[in-house]
Amino acid sequence: MSSRHTARSLIMQTLYQWDFRGKPTAAIPAIIDQLMAVEDTDVSDNAEYIANTVQAILQHIETIDQTISVYAPKWPLEIMTIVDRNILRLGVYEMTLNDSIPAKVAINEAIEIAKEFGGPASGKFVNGILGAMYTDMKQQLEP
Repeated sequence: MSSRHTARSLIMQTLYQWDFRGKPTAAIPAIIDQLMAVEDTDVSDNAEYIANTVQAILQHIETIDQTISVYAPKWPLEIMTIVDRNILRLGVYEMTLNDSIPAKVAINEAIEIAKEFGGPASGKFVNGILGAMYTDMKQQLEP
């Protein structure tokens, strides 16, 4: 597993804990530190990436959540599992707000994290939503 994949997993876990605990933004640094301390692999080289990505997602959470709602109209955020919701937040952020991550990489990483942490249908669920976004993004770029 690449260190960037591990970093994305920690980002999702940070968002999960933040969401599960009632969204205490002040607790984010402590959550990240705790997750990094128990991680088997050394992710210290990605500590800044993890913190910056979590912060950026939280700064844009309303836009990200609105985007998810557009592509998952039958699955309101409140009824999605916390894991799926936060994997989608990471995926949408990387696809739409982080220019350094190719969309296909963001989708593939989100699917892998969903398979690892989500339920039996999480990978397909995440793929369906992010895949539909990708299709629309490609169509908007075509002349």
